[in-house]
Amino acid sequence: MTTTKRSRFPHPLVLIFGMIVIAQVLTVLLPSGSFEREERRVLAGTYQLVDAPTLPWHASLTLIPKGMEKAADVIFFVFLVGGVIRVLRSTGAIDAAIGLALQRLGGQPLYLVAGMTALFSLGSSTVGMAEEYMPFIPILVTMCLALGYDAVVAMGIVYVGAAVGYGCAALNPFTVMIAQDIAELPLTSGQGLRWFLLALCLLIGVHHILSYARRVKAFPEKSLVSDIDYSKGYELPHGTDLTPQCLTVLGIFVSGIVLFVVGVARWEWYLTELAAVFLGMAILSALVARIPFNAAAESFCKGAAEMTTTALLIGFARTIETVLTEGQVIDTIIHRIAGVLENNPAPLASVGMLMVQSVCNFLIPSGSGQAYVTMPIMAPLADLTGVTRQTAVLAYQMGDGFMNAIVPTNALLMGMLALGRIPYQRWLRFIVPLMIKLYLMAIVALALATTLGYQ
Repeated sequence: MTTTKRSRFPHPLVLIFGMIVIAQVLTVLLPSGSFEREERRVLAGTYQLVDAPTLPWHASLTLIPKGMEKAADVIFFVFLVGGVIRVLRSTGAIDAAIGLALQRLGGQPLYLVAGMTALFSLGSSTVGMAEEYMPFIPILVTMCLALGYDAVVAMGIVYVGAAVGYGCAALNPFTVMIAQDIAELPLTSGQGLRWFLLALCLLIGVHHILSYARRVKAFPEKSLVSDIDYSKGYELPHGTDLTPQCLTVLGIFVSGIVLFVVGVARWEWYLTELAAVFLGMAILSALVARIPFNAAAESFCKGAAEMTTTALLIGFARTIETVLTEGQVIDTIIHRIAGVLENNPAPLASVGMLMVQSVCNFLIPSGSGQAYVTMPIMAPLADLTGVTRQTAVLAYQMGDGFMNAIVPTNALLMGMLALGRIPYQRWLRFIVPLMIKLYLMAIVALALATTLGYQ
């Protein structure tokens, strides 16, 4: 992250390492405990204290490699995608597409922001896409810079879309369907309200991004990243023609994305298959563009090397959860905060569930992992407090999805911020006001869902 002046705010790596240390302190202050599990699913009412060995004093250091090992699939995906994007750009196809988009969208930011944010939102809401969006960050940053906006607008398009898509997911197989299965609800049930909330929250998100984008274009000095150097790595296209060769390369790129979306839906593909698809894109594109293999390999290595900071942040962020898991205190935290809700009236209990899920997302950034841990507790708790189980699922997915855009333990968020050269505290200044709006909407939605008996 290159800046023209030194920031007093900690570097993201410093911030995350500090949280690793805090996580180890929690393993000392809190008693170790665990729930019984059956096929990853927590069994409600089975929490008990356990004797767990105290983590060694140097666990904050020794568990970092283990955290990076657990995040290996994402880390290697980041390196591969960095290399592939560099190869694709060397063909001139991406720059040509950006140039064409700038001509068509230069005076119509609504189409760029609303259209792209909606696409990312739909991908997250239906097939659970998130990590797959990382390759679009450098492309969108380049486009936004050329349009007179900044990298925060590009990041907002991607991550606001993903957060809203997850928070109001209609069919996400990694979150809402797992939660409904655990809560013993019909899969895909209750999606009418979730589609409505998706549209409503998407409007709120797009308005927030557009308001910031227009302010930055009118007053560039008000950009949250005005002091960041974007002169290298995001070079704007100059006079690149959309030749038949470029169209072929773009066709390969689009076909690869479509292939992966189909693979997710039909064959349960994930990062391994996506990485393979991207590598295939790079090879075919190099052949079409007649780029010598040695030149393509050099471009690939340079692109991968540029992802080192991003990969490190992802591995360090995953270590926070690793420390809490090794110290066996995650279940203790969840057991205690869930117990606070037992004696509250239904509307208040549903809002409390939202807050519990939000806190849990800090501890367990994985949406599916959080569902397996919290929903077996929240489902029976919903019965006790008069909240429908469908409402409990809605509280889970909103707490998980919306918080994904703000918690520094989210490895994907920190990685994308590093890729866009956006300091975490600057991102907070952009995203916190939106989070307040979305959480107010969530509170109203949960209160109404409880009152109307949402099923």
